[in-house]
Amino acid sequence: MKTIKWMLLIYGFLWVLGFPVNAQETPAKEEIFSEVDEMPEYKGGQEALFQFVKDNIVYPEEAKKNGVQGKVFVSFVIDEFGAVTESRIARGVNPDLDKEALRVVKQMAEWNPGKKEGKPVKVSMTLPIMFALDENKQKKPNE
Repeated sequence: MKTIKWMLLIYGFLWVLGFPVNAQETPAKEEIFSEVDEMPEYKGGQEALFQFVKDNIVYPEEAKKNGVQGKVFVSFVIDEFGAVTESRIARGVNPDLDKEALRVVKQMAEWNPGKKEGKPVKVSMTLPIMFALDENKQKKPNE
């Protein structure tokens, strides 16, 4: 009986040693892809995305007053759940226009996530947002 207890104790000890314990270990950062089998899609498609931007963009008054125009490129990640994360200006034009473009991108609804080998993954995207003033409104009546 004493031998069985010792054997159980030794097996139990060896069993516990079989599990690695590392409190300092941090999970590996998930990979963010730029190309996948199925790219993320804004719910409703590209037309819905353009309509969302058009409906929500507000041309900053200061930029309008100074005649500032241009294309702002906003980079972001669509995560495996379809949420917009890690938004940032990839190429800006003017602080006011950049801030507005970033604000609109952060407001976007969830997307259909991208997929690689049939599994949802994080995908990096870039959206160009064009700020253009109506030239006819900018000219004075006598010009």
